[in-house]
Amino acid sequence: MATTETANEMATEAATNTLLIGLVSISDRASQGVYEDQGIPALRTWFEGALTSPWQLETRLIPDEQASIERILIELVDKVGCHLVLTTGGTGPALRDVTPEATLAVADKVMPGFGEQMRQISLNFVPTAILSRQVGVIRKQALILNLPGQPKSIRETLEGLKNADGSQKVPGIFAAVHYCLDLIGGPYVETDEAVVKAFRPKSAIRKG
Repeated sequence: MATTETANEMATEAATNTLLIGLVSISDRASQGVYEDQGIPALRTWFEGALTSPWQLETRLIPDEQASIERILIELVDKVGCHLVLTTGGTGPALRDVTPEATLAVADKVMPGFGEQMRQISLNFVPTAILSRQVGVIRKQALILNLPGQPKSIRETLEGLKNADGSQKVPGIFAAVHYCLDLIGGPYVETDEAVVKAFRPKSAIRKG
């Protein structure tokens, strides 16, 4: 039988190894109840199928207001302690699209490769992908990424594109998220390789 001290240590270890994900859907109309938000349900479903290590969600639905977006991103990272924060919506050229500006405003480091790869994936489907201004940044111990708003585009961005035989044609961005979280002190994340295969240097792979 485990002692109270041992049980507490096990609970602490489990909490430390649990990926805390913040999901922020940014939409004036969805936040007002004009239509049902699709971004958060799509991401929840994707993580249920993709992650094999422990994880928890914190969700927010907010309007396209830069000050509100900045406040929520800071709250999720600084107060809630999220390791990964994903936003959906507000990344185009329209006047109300201010998600990238808000994300950059709270950043400690910019990770331009994530935005570049997201646009590369989307360009396989629509030429208007060049209008997307999605960014990836690091704030303290967290990685913050701007994703598209549509469920199909969200899945394609995270998983990438595959050939008819199932081999990878264009890598999705989530293949690099694992190692990025390792480098900034996050939990060790594992996924179902049939959905998305994590890439780590051999020296960073944990056995067992």
